[in-house]
Amino acid sequence: MGKYFGTDGFRGEANVTLTADQAYKVGRYLGWYFSKETVAPRLVLGKDTRLSSYTLEYAIAAGLAASGASVYMMHVTTTPSVAYIARTDGFDCGIMISASHNPFYDNGIKLINGRGEKMDGEIIEGIERYLDGELPAGISGDLPFAAGTAMGKIVDYFSGRNRYVGYLISLGMYSFRDLRVALDCANGAAWSIAKNVFEALGAKTYVINAEPNGLNINKDAGSTHIEGLQKFVREHEVDIGFAYDGDADRCLCVDEKGRVLTGDHILLLYAKYMKERGKLVTNTVVTTVMSNFGLYKAFDEAGIGYVKTAVGDKYVYEYMREHACRLGGEQSGHIIFSKYATTGDGILTSLKVMEVLLARKKKASQLYDELEVYPQTLVNVVVKDRKAALSHPSVQAAIAEAEEALGTEGRVLVRESGTEPLVRVMVEAKEQETCDRFAEGIASCIRAASPREE
Repeated sequence: MGKYFGTDGFRGEANVTLTADQAYKVGRYLGWYFSKETVAPRLVLGKDTRLSSYTLEYAIAAGLAASGASVYMMHVTTTPSVAYIARTDGFDCGIMISASHNPFYDNGIKLINGRGEKMDGEIIEGIERYLDGELPAGISGDLPFAAGTAMGKIVDYFSGRNRYVGYLISLGMYSFRDLRVALDCANGAAWSIAKNVFEALGAKTYVINAEPNGLNINKDAGSTHIEGLQKFVREHEVDIGFAYDGDADRCLCVDEKGRVLTGDHILLLYAKYMKERGKLVTNTVVTTVMSNFGLYKAFDEAGIGYVKTAVGDKYVYEYMREHACRLGGEQSGHIIFSKYATTGDGILTSLKVMEVLLARKKKASQLYDELEVYPQTLVNVVVKDRKAALSHPSVQAAIAEAEEALGTEGRVLVRESGTEPLVRVMVEAKEQETCDRFAEGIASCIRAASPREE
C-alpha cells in the first residue's frame, strides 16, 4: 500500500485527509498520463450518494479536462457499473468516488483500468508522487495544461448506467414472478438501480433505505447494519432479502426466517451449484484468510478445492485472473463471478443467489442450512509496534499453543492491520468459550509484549 492509496483506493475523511485539491490533482495527473498515451483519451466517472461526492466529482472532472481528457459522468451509480462500462465502452480508465461501507463523512477515489480491473501500481505511484509535489521526469513547473481544441469535454453519460442495468437484467435466467424480495439499498448507489432490475425480472420488491440525502449513506442500513433488513423480512414475511453497501460492490442476504447469509454462504451455495453443472472451472474457489473455518470443512465434504488470499477483493481477483478461477470472494459479501464481472458486484450477486434458489426450487433457509458456521472471536489490540508485537516469543508461543489445542477443529489467525496501529486476533472453534479463551490469551500476550502508547 502507498501513502495515499490502499487496497481499495484513496480513502479518508472528506476535505480533511482527502481534499478537493487532491482530487483535482488526481484528475490532472490522470488526464496528463492518458493524454501522452492516447490521442483524446476518454475516462468514465461515477459517484455514490455522499454529500462530498459532488465536490470531489467536479474537482476530478476539472482536473481531467484541464489536462486534455474527456470525462463521461455517470453521476450516482455503483462501483461495478463503472468497471463494466470502462471495459465494454472502450474507456481508458474508470474512476469511482466512494468510501464504500464507511460513514458519510468519509470518501474515496477508486481507480479502474480499461479492462475493468483495479488500477495497477505504476499509475498510482505516479499520482502519489505528484500529490507530494514531485513531477514526472522532464517536466518543470507543473503538468502542462491543454489549450484550445486539446481541452477535454465533460459529458453526461446516463446511458452508460442504463446499459449496465440492461446487462444485469439480461443475466436473469429465471422469472422472479410471485417472489417477494426485500432490498436494503443503504441509502447509497444501489437505490436507483436494484429495484429496477428486480422488478424487470418480475419480483414483488420491498425497498428500504432508498432515500439518500447525502448524510445517511450506510447509517444503520445496508450490509454493515443488516439487523434492519432482518427485522423487515420477518415482519413482512418476504421470501428473501438482500443488503448492499454504499457503492453496491458487496451483498449479504437474509433468508425468510431472518437469518443472515454471509459471503461464505454465498460462495458455498454457488460453488456447489456450479460443480453440479460442470461449470466450476479448475474446481477451485478463491477466498481470503477471513473466511469461516466451517466453509473449508464444507468445501472438503463437497470435493471443492480452495485457496486463501490476503484480505481484499483486489487480491481475490488477481488470483482468479492468474489461475482462471470462476468464483471468489470475501465473507463480507464481495463476491466475484469472473465470467460476468471483474469486481465484486452486489446486485449481480443477489441475482446469482436467486438463480440458485429457483434452479433448486428451495427456500432461502435451506441454502442457509448448508453451511455450519463455526463460532468466532475477533479481538483488536492497539500496539506501538505491530511487527515487534507479533514476532515476540511469548506471542508466538501463545499462538502455537492455541493451534496445537485446536488441531483440525479450529484455527487461529493473528495479523497486522494494514491501516491502523492494531494487531487483529481471530480464533474459530466449535465452542464459543474456546474461541474466547484462546483469543483473549493471545491478546493478553500481545498487550504485555507491546504496551499501548499513552
